[in-house]
Amino acid sequence: MPPTQPSAKRGNSRKRQRQPAALGTPPPSVPATPNQETESAHQRLARDPLVASFLQHLRAERNASEHTIAAYYGDLVQFAAMVWPQLETCPWPTVTSDDGRSFLIALREAGLARTTINRKLSSLRSFFRYLIREEHVPGNPVAGIASLKAPRRLPIVLSENEVAQLLAAPAQYWGRQGAEGTDDDGRFHDFAAARDIAILEVIYSGGLRISEALGLDLADIDFLGHSFRVRGKGKKERLCMLGRPAAGSLREYLGQRERVGLRGRRDPGPLFLNYEGDRLSARSVQRFFKRYLAEAGLPASVTPHKLRHSFATHLLDHGADLRSVQEMLGHESLSTTQIYTHVTKERLLAAYNQAHPRA
Repeated sequence: MPPTQPSAKRGNSRKRQRQPAALGTPPPSVPATPNQETESAHQRLARDPLVASFLQHLRAERNASEHTIAAYYGDLVQFAAMVWPQLETCPWPTVTSDDGRSFLIALREAGLARTTINRKLSSLRSFFRYLIREEHVPGNPVAGIASLKAPRRLPIVLSENEVAQLLAAPAQYWGRQGAEGTDDDGRFHDFAAARDIAILEVIYSGGLRISEALGLDLADIDFLGHSFRVRGKGKKERLCMLGRPAAGSLREYLGQRERVGLRGRRDPGPLFLNYEGDRLSARSVQRFFKRYLAEAGLPASVTPHKLRHSFATHLLDHGADLRSVQEMLGHESLSTTQIYTHVTKERLLAAYNQAHPRA
């Protein structure tokens, strides 16, 4: 990520002397790994005031996460590496729709997935919309380039029995582990089991993303109201339900947390902690999740995000209305949630074909 630089003043771009674009025949592919061109583009964008201003706009006005900001920046670096491999600066006002189409062709020839290509085009559109707003360019050169039609892939979900197996796996796994190091009484094994059960229960109870679960603070949990407050994408808050099993597992975890000498049950701060008392990382969750998949006999390809998919599908299976599921997932568009109705229909069709005597 480049250091934040002060935003360019409005109207200054009209006084700047435009540099000629070094175009010509586009390269056969966009390099997927860093090379001389991409490194040069990275250095140019790191000192580009328009790019710095755009990234600050994402951070301050759109509440984008650092991960999202880094993705936007990487897409702009890749574009600049292709369009201006030799220039010392990035003359954004000279970009044409042909440059955008050449970039699209190069991405396709590089074998990138259509969803990835569409995301990169979306990054460029957003960047030029911002430049138009700040009066740095007269128009959006990539606005008319249509996104590629991506095949619709239905989310993979776990059955209710598979979810139950997964939720039981931490206790089974740590129950078989011997004490290690100075933890002769197995306290930290009990702590790890209780914590990991609580994480999985909370994710499934509220349909959370990993980042949302790990971003929870103890103050977000309302045991009396059977709910908790979640900060989702764009730092938008929503209210999620805390089921009885999830509430019970959280209480057990908080007790274990206190027993091992970490924060007390009422101490403010992060909800889910590592052994040092710091907020647990997503990498740690992904690492132990693989252990529990093996313990439960589930495919290694299953990810924690599948619990979110399973949450939505199981709600619809049991009669929840689509609007309610949309709100619980924090989706802005109902069409995003509707994909789970297709999953449910497929499951019903499979059950019908398997069980009905005249299917």
